[in-house]
Amino acid sequence: MIFTATTKSGDRIEYRDKKRGLWILSVLSPSLPGLAALALLMTGEAWWTAVPIIMYYGVFVIGDHLVGVDPNNPPEDVVEAMASDPYYRVLLFLSVPVFWFSFLTCAIAAGQPDTPWWAWIGLVVAAGTSSGTAITVGHELGHKPNRLDQWGAKLANAVSGYGHFCIEHNRGHHVHVATPEDPASARLGESLWRFACREIPGTALRGWRMERARLARKGLGFWHWRNDILQGYAITLVADLALIAAFGWPMLVFVLVHNLIGWFHLTTANYVEHYGLKRDQKPDGRYEPCEPRHSWNTNHIISNLMLFHLQRHSDHHANPLRPYQALRSFDELPTLPSGYPGSFLLAAFPSLWFRVMDPKVMAWAGGDLTRTNLDPARAAEYRARWSARRADQATLA
Repeated sequence: MIFTATTKSGDRIEYRDKKRGLWILSVLSPSLPGLAALALLMTGEAWWTAVPIIMYYGVFVIGDHLVGVDPNNPPEDVVEAMASDPYYRVLLFLSVPVFWFSFLTCAIAAGQPDTPWWAWIGLVVAAGTSSGTAITVGHELGHKPNRLDQWGAKLANAVSGYGHFCIEHNRGHHVHVATPEDPASARLGESLWRFACREIPGTALRGWRMERARLARKGLGFWHWRNDILQGYAITLVADLALIAAFGWPMLVFVLVHNLIGWFHLTTANYVEHYGLKRDQKPDGRYEPCEPRHSWNTNHIISNLMLFHLQRHSDHHANPLRPYQALRSFDELPTLPSGYPGSFLLAAFPSLWFRVMDPKVMAWAGGDLTRTNLDPARAAEYRARWSARRADQATLA
């Protein structure tokens, strides 16, 4: 489809979204765990449960580097026309039942008495990975103000029991992103594992506080039925209790592990999206507005097609209401070494992550540690290390 617009100077421009048909991959990719579970149920072959993880963290990572980056970039003038095309929004809603399909089918397969323990692990990891990705759709829909999109976001986030996400993300993370005050912005020198211990409870508490304050302004208590967070939790509770009733209390273990994996999947995304980056603080204590340079970007086409352009994260934070299909990428943005699947694998090994990403953060900050979001626990170590590096560079010069 060709999108047309008129520039401020009166010129007519045209843009063809060459990925329009390929966006269906964002709908289909989360079905992999469910299809693997169906294959297990139909054939009894437990090895099917390994296929989704091999695809997500093997094939997609290799594909990112073989296919390369996305050359498509819509002109600013056609963004409005692309945003008004309902096709892209329909795809978001189509993906929601796909996430539920994968979760429920994996749970059913895991609940069978003859499922091997190692296949059970494969099912819960694959389902948790898919359900963590469901929060990507909840993220996209949750930024929209209309009621239908908001309920679509609740259904997507409810797959893994993350009902507080939209409240916290929109009103907390987007306000405080790339500052030391944000529990969802990783600090320079902070490992993924330490970040998870700070981010998961920190964002939940912030979301609950914000919803409590919103309801209080309306004269309502936290436990009111109009509590958006509790509505999401209620959807999760109904689904999980139905599974436990059908398969017994052992299903509780599956549900809890599945949810934790889904949460950790989101946490890893938050970790790589803003690691070490900080907005400059003004003399009055306020921070400068969030700009594209305050988020790590990656333009790898394969993983972006699997994640509704979540990886064009720089433009998203600069323009939170801009829909996924119209997000743009630029060469001068801070860039991750791989798409999210590859970056997630790298982040799982802190020493490798620091070796690759710390020089990138310091280059972004112009060699000035005070301009980074530095982990206080490692501040002295980093000051000594980078002072020594500058001294060595000066000697060589």
